[in-house]
Amino acid sequence: MTRLFNEPAAFADEMIEGFVASHGRWVRRVSGGVARSTKSTPETVALVIGGGSGHYPAFAGLVGQGLAHGAAMGNLFASPSAQQVYSVAKAANNGAGVLLGYGNYAGDVLHFTQAQERLRREGIDCRSIAVTDDVSSAPLEDRAKRRGIAGDLTVFKVAAAAAEAGYSIDAMVEIAERANDRTRSFGVAFTGCTLPGAENPLFTVPEGRMAVGMGIHGERGIDETDIPTADELAELLVGKLLTEVPDGLQTRGSRVVPILNGLGSVKYEELFVVYRRVAQLLAEAGLEAVDPQVGELVTSFDMAGTSLTLFWLDEELETLWNASADAPAFRRGAVSAAPLEATAGGDPADVVLPLPEATEESRAAAHRVLAALGAAKDVVDANVEELGRIDAIAGDGDHGIGMERGVRAAVEAATDAVERGAGAATTLHLAADAWADRAGGTSGALWGMALRAVGDAVGDTTKPDAGAVAAGVAQAAASIMGFGKAKVGDKTLVDVLVPFRDSLAAAVGSGRSLDEAWGSAATVAEQAAEDTATLLPLMGRARPHAEKSLGTPDAGAVSMALIVRAIHNTFAEAKAAETAKEKA
Repeated sequence: MTRLFNEPAAFADEMIEGFVASHGRWVRRVSGGVARSTKSTPETVALVIGGGSGHYPAFAGLVGQGLAHGAAMGNLFASPSAQQVYSVAKAANNGAGVLLGYGNYAGDVLHFTQAQERLRREGIDCRSIAVTDDVSSAPLEDRAKRRGIAGDLTVFKVAAAAAEAGYSIDAMVEIAERANDRTRSFGVAFTGCTLPGAENPLFTVPEGRMAVGMGIHGERGIDETDIPTADELAELLVGKLLTEVPDGLQTRGSRVVPILNGLGSVKYEELFVVYRRVAQLLAEAGLEAVDPQVGELVTSFDMAGTSLTLFWLDEELETLWNASADAPAFRRGAVSAAPLEATAGGDPADVVLPLPEATEESRAAAHRVLAALGAAKDVVDANVEELGRIDAIAGDGDHGIGMERGVRAAVEAATDAVERGAGAATTLHLAADAWADRAGGTSGALWGMALRAVGDAVGDTTKPDAGAVAAGVAQAAASIMGFGKAKVGDKTLVDVLVPFRDSLAAAVGSGRSLDEAWGSAATVAEQAAEDTATLLPLMGRARPHAEKSLGTPDAGAVSMALIVRAIHNTFAEAKAAETAKEKA
C-alpha cells in the first residue's frame, strides 16, 4: 500500500516537484513534465517520451544526455494531456523535429496524437512511436493493439542514441520501429497495487496464486496459476517469449538484451535468483545474452510482480543500445554535458491572455456554466472512490481520481474566467482546456472536447437557448466518436452520451424548455449507464478483461450520467431562485 502522501489528487505534482529538486543535475521542471537541464546538440531530433506517473524510473528517470530530451508526466496511471505533451516538446525541441514515444494505450494515443498535430501545424516535424511489446495483451496477428510495458526502455534507448548520433527524423523513426518490432515482454504479479488514498488495491490475487499477463496500470492478469518456484517462473517467462521469435530471425545464434524488470515490490535479490535460471535457459536455447538488465525499470507503483523482456539485436541496434547515456535511472559510458544557461522570461503557460468580448447576456450565462461545473465537481467528489472501484473491475482504477482532478481544474478556470467578465463560450473553452490538461487520460481528452463543443455552440454574444445547447451536445458526441472511434455498444461513455443527445434533441425539438428537456434526457442517461453493465468492453484498457466487467457498469458512463443529473439540479435551483425573486 502507499503510506506517504498528502492530498491524493496532488500526489503526482508533488512527486514531480521532489524529483526535480533531487535530480537537478539532469532535469528541469517545464510545463507538463521535465526536460533536460543540460545542453543538447543543436539541429538534432528531440525524443520526448511520456505516460502516466506511478511507473518510475519511467518516464522522468530516462531524461538525460544519450536518452530522452523530455518527459510529459500525467497523473497516476493516466496519460499526460495534449497540452502537457505539446509544452514539453516545445521546451525540448532542438530544431530538427520531435519524435514522441509512449506506450500503446488509448489515452496516450489520443493526447500524443493531438499534440503531434498541433506541433505540425506550427511547422515542427513531429512523428510518433507507440510501443507494443506486451505479448499477453493481444494475439500476434493483432500486434498493433498490444500495450507497451517494460519494452519502452529498449525503444526509447535506441531512438535516443540515434538522435544523439545525428540521425534524421526519418531514420530515427525507422530504427525506433525496428526496435519495437524486435521487443517482446511478458509479466506476472503476486499482488495488485494501491493508489494513494485508496483503501484497497486495484486487483487482488488469492493467497498462493499468481496473476499471469497483467499490465502496468493495475490491470489484472489474463490468467491465474499457483505461485511457482523461482526456476519455474523463469521457465514460464522464457518459454512464453521464445514462442514469439521476431520474423526472419533464428533462435540459435541470435543476440538478445534480456531485461528482468521488477514491478515495484519484488526485491532485487529475488530477481537475481530468477535471472540465474533465465540466463541458463537463454544459453540452452542458443541465445547470447548481451548487457542483461535486472532491476526496477518500468514499475506499477507498489505491485509485487516481475516481467521479462527480450530485445533481439542486429549490429546497428546493438551499437545504439550500448551508446553512452547519463540519466537519473540509466547510465553507461562517459558523457559530458554543459548545464543550460538561465533564460529570461517565465513559463508561457502562465501568461494571462485578454478575454474575447462578451455581451451581458452571455456573461450572465457564464454564471450558469460555472454553477453547472460546480455541481459536476460536487458529484464527482462525492463518488470518486466508487468511480475508481468500478473502473478497477477490468481497468486500471484511475477514473475517479482523473475525473476529480479534471473537474476541479475546470471549476478553477471557469471561476477565474467569470470573475474577469468572460462570456459563456470562453468560460467553457477555458474550463475545457483546464479539464483536459489536469485530468489527462482518455476521459480528460473527451470531457475537454465535450465542453469545447458546447462552448462553440453557445457563443459569447447571445443568451444560449435550448437549441444551441442541444446543438452543442450533438457536436460533442460527434467530436468524441470521431476522435476516440468508440460507438454505441463498446461500453464507454458514448453509450450514455448518444441516448442523452438524442433524447435532448427530441425534447427540444418538440418545444420543451431546456430545463424539462435536460431533465428527461438525464433520466435516459441514467438508465443507459445502468445498461452498460450487460456489455462487454471493446475499447480501452478493459478490453483484454472483458468478461470480468460483466455485471458492472462502465465508469465513464456512470460519471457522465451523474454529471448530467447534477447539472439538471442546477436548472431547478435557478428556476426556484427566479420564482422567489419574482414573488419578492
